[in-house]
Amino acid sequence: MPLLQLVYASRPFGFDQPTLTAILFDARRCNTRDDITGALICRDDVFLQLLEGPAPLVEAAYARIRKDDRHLEVRELLCRVIADDQRMFAGWAMKDDPATSLIWSREEVADGVPERADEAAVLAVFAQLVG
Repeated sequence: MPLLQLVYASRPFGFDQPTLTAILFDARRCNTRDDITGALICRDDVFLQLLEGPAPLVEAAYARIRKDDRHLEVRELLCRVIADDQRMFAGWAMKDDPATSLIWSREEVADGVPERADEAAVLAVFAQLVG
C-alpha cells in the first residue's frame, strides 16, 4: 500500500494548553490505530502538521481535521507519495513542538508565506525536529 506524506497549516481556534492536550491525545490515539506517524508544530497563531502513513488513512485523518472546529482555515501545503523508509517521524504517533523559533514569524504567517513555500522549505521546518 502506498504511503502518503501530507503537510497542512491551520489557524487554531481557542488555543490554550487544554485544547492542545486534547488534540495531541486524539491524534496519538487515532494515529497509533491507523499506523500514521508525524509531528505537530503549534503556536497560538498557526498549527503546522505533517502526517505520514497509508494513503487512505492519512486522507481520512486529514478529512477529520478539516471538519474539526479547533482548526480554522485548513490549507494543504504538501502531499506526496513516499516509501516506508522515507517517514520523517517513524517513531512518533504524533511528536509535538511549540517551536516558535523554528517556523515563520507571525507576520510571515499572516502574509501567507506557508502557502507560498515550496516542498523543500516546508519539509525543512520538520527536518529540524527529527532527532
